[in-house]
Amino acid sequence: MVVTLKVTGGERGDWAVLQVSGELDLVTSPVMRQHIHDVVAEGRHSLVLDLSEVLFCDSSGVGVLIASRRLIRSCQGSLRLILPAQGAVDGSHVNRVLGALGVRRLFDVYPDVAAAVADDARPLSA
Repeated sequence: MVVTLKVTGGERGDWAVLQVSGELDLVTSPVMRQHIHDVVAEGRHSLVLDLSEVLFCDSSGVGVLIASRRLIRSCQGSLRLILPAQGAVDGSHVNRVLGALGVRRLFDVYPDVAAAVADDARPLSA
């Protein structure tokens, strides 16, 4: 079985939302990087990445997330991640990987898109 990466875009108020599913690895991470660059090139600097359906993430995927954070911050924007405690199949793989690498604290994390785009949004603790 071949699992690929699927990225779909949308908008919620002032926020651009990218819903990502599949595997985020060396082969697929350039696809996600390009989607994020496209959003920023369109002038959108408030971005939500819904990673709740990402089944696998390796170091190249983490690199894309960190680079995206840096890019959005350079534009004085905001990046919010959706990493629910029980996402994907048996818990958010990306959440576990970011936690294991000690970089989870770099990101504002929310349980779902509605919480992330709310005016009074408060991130989950790291």
